[in-house]
Amino acid sequence: MFKNSFQSGLFSILFSIGSKPLQIWDEKVRNGHIKRVLDDDIRSHVMEIEGVNVCTTYITCPADPNKTLGIKLPFLVMIIKNQKKYFSFEVQVLDDKNVRRRFRASNYQSTTKVNSFSCTMPMRLDDGWNQIQFNLSDFTRRAYGTNYSETLRVQIHANCRIRRVYFSDRLYSEDELPAEFKLVLPIQKAKVSTLLYPHTGPVPGSIRTRMTSFFLSFTAVDPDDQQNFKKQCIRTTNQKVLINLWSGFMGWIG
Repeated sequence: MFKNSFQSGLFSILFSIGSKPLQIWDEKVRNGHIKRVLDDDIRSHVMEIEGVNVCTTYITCPADPNKTLGIKLPFLVMIIKNQKKYFSFEVQVLDDKNVRRRFRASNYQSTTKVNSFSCTMPMRLDDGWNQIQFNLSDFTRRAYGTNYSETLRVQIHANCRIRRVYFSDRLYSEDELPAEFKLVLPIQKAKVSTLLYPHTGPVPGSIRTRMTSFFLSFTAVDPDDQQNFKKQCIRTTNQKVLINLWSGFMGWIG
């Protein structure tokens, strides 16, 4: 789909403010809904995916099942609101061995498992709005010992609200991001947020929402294979992503 397009910096595939936010997405709904709603926290329109069963209500990109995204940028970033219900998302990638691998994160499982073609992992979201930053290149290398080539498909399941989904060539600091790629709270909400994230300066007109936290524990296919690691935890802050890795036999890796 975008294989022959110029890809650099930030590459958006969903923005809830756009005239047709799901133009390149397909929608599947059973006992639920997918619609644009006004979010009280950010006072702006967002896409809401709600369903009784997370497996049967979702959006997937590209819309055509016979096409692939062909996006080579290695970081996937999603601005998601925690609805305090079951939620999951999937990313299908292609590696340098021409093998399709699938990563799936959810908030309703407790362990991570890796097999030849898929990796499932638990995810914990903070209350309210979160920013999920997924290093596809690093996950592909550590889970399978291969190199990331491109992303083929992104699928987001119920239950969540979505502001934006985009890819990037690297992780950008808050100051580097264009205004439309930032998630801000109105000043009334920002004053409350400073109780959670105190600072010495004056209260700004808007404040960045908290980031998400991933807690991933891997079950290695081969216990002797150091490419498969026991546990990976990604903690995010308002400024940067801190990555700590553990391995069953290698001890602490920073």
